[in-house]
Amino acid sequence: MHLISQPVAQPNLTLPQVVVSVDRLKLAKRLWRGVAVDGVEFGFELEKPLQPGDVVFQSNNARYVIEQTPEALLEISLAISPSAAAGIGWAIGNLHLELMAESTRLLTPDEKAVRQLLARLGVPFTETQSVFRPGRFVRGQQNQIAQNDDLGPSHKH
Repeated sequence: MHLISQPVAQPNLTLPQVVVSVDRLKLAKRLWRGVAVDGVEFGFELEKPLQPGDVVFQSNNARYVIEQTPEALLEISLAISPSAAAGIGWAIGNLHLELMAESTRLLTPDEKAVRQLLARLGVPFTETQSVFRPGRFVRGQQNQIAQNDDLGPSHKH
């Protein structure tokens, strides 16, 4: 097992990539274990959490890259007025749950409380599987160059 304390500072991008898949909740931690798709095991004792795309180990034959796994989410179309989108975002945040915004949709974890809230508000949603990055908000139209604002996870009580 390889002990990892930080990402590789200058990875060799010409090496083949081997994926270390990890879910969002584990990725937010500093102490955890993981296994790459080729069976190589890692122990993580980090100063700060890793990000998707970080190279955590490199050999002469490959570089090992963190990949966040998709999860069950609820998708809310942004084909609504800005004030309605703001109200939905406020309501989800008021439940102390997290949100991610893309140029055409809002995403939030598929939880019973969110389903009940959206039903009560009469907001249509669809179930989807995607990588969830709480606090990420994309500005700009779909056909324009979008700007990402990573505000990070919301405050915790």
